Amino acid sequence: MTELYTLLLDAAPILFKATGWTLVFALSAMVGGLLLASIVATLRLLGPRWLQYLLDTYVSAFRGTPLLVQVFVIYYGLPSVGLQFEPLTAGVLALSLNAGAYLAESLRGAINGVPQGQWLAASSLGFGRAQSLRYIIAPQALRLALPSMGNTLISLIKDTSLVSVIAVTELMLATKELISTTFQPLPLYLAAAAIYWALSALLERLQRKLEQKLARAY
Repeated sequence: MTELYTLLLDAAPILFKATGWTLVFALSAMVGGLLLASIVATLRLLGPRWLQYLLDTYVSAFRGTPLLVQVFVIYYGLPSVGLQFEPLTAGVLALSLNAGAYLAESLRGAINGVPQGQWLAASSLGFGRAQSLRYIIAPQALRLALPSMGNTLISLIKDTSLVSVIAVTELMLATKELISTTFQPLPLYLAAAAIYWALSALLERLQRKLEQKLARAY
């Protein structure tokens, strides 16, 4: 028992530092994914038909293939056509593109969930379609999409473990490196799992509080 306590105590600074990087990667990918999703959702609604088909293909491709494959394509595949990224950049890019596809579909569903009467009311006030979306529909859709957006962030926290395969130092890679020197896989993997769990639980609580606050506002 003493050996286990000493092991975890010695590993704690490394795991906590790696947890910080995990949060940085996840939040960076969430911001990038939200920006991309907002553009994609808007253009799928207001853009020309050919562009809608192109964006539908992007959403379908990134939702229909494993994130690990996407990481490999971006980091190992793109250099063959002259596009090369550092591991950190490739990891965040893959996570952002993947999250963007899921968030774009969430925003599309949320926009469709706003009653059609809201569009008609905005039109009767002289708003164009783009103005209606910006000022009337989007704020309501954002509230509807919040649970899905929270779930995406929680998924990103866990999905950062996949970028360890391209030598990005986050929680999972740090855990593997500790195991390679201590030869204690079970307690260290359990410690990493507990950290992922704690982060997910914290985000779930924050998500519920935000949902309750928005529900009172409406």
